[in-house]
Amino acid sequence: MKIVENIKLIGVSMLLVAGLAACDKPGPAETAGKKIDQTADKVSEKMGEQSAKAGVAIDDTEITTKVKAAIFAEPGLKTLQISVDTVKGVVTLSGSVDTQSNSNRAKELASSVAGVNGVENRLVVKSN
Repeated sequence: MKIVENIKLIGVSMLLVAGLAACDKPGPAETAGKKIDQTADKVSEKMGEQSAKAGVAIDDTEITTKVKAAIFAEPGLKTLQISVDTVKGVVTLSGSVDTQSNSNRAKELASSVAGVNGVENRLVVKSN
């Protein structure tokens, strides 16, 4: 009987050794899992880059809105035709004003808004 038990024990041991040896070899599931992980990492990196770009766009839109509000709140400027555009924190003012003083004031207002990195004043002074 001991012989039968020893043979069973040897058989079970060999199955365990074979199973462990098979675990060391990457099979289709492990390879697929690794590829999925790599793809997920790449997608995550791309999403981070896109989020950063979107953040800049949101900030630019917010700056444009605040500059427009400041210009509209200014009694001498609110009736004038002033366009505001913002790219990477740089505000561009375009359109027409009736005096150089109003052009300068619009630039001052734009410069005072948080997040503005610079102001390009393309306002044209038109006399009536």
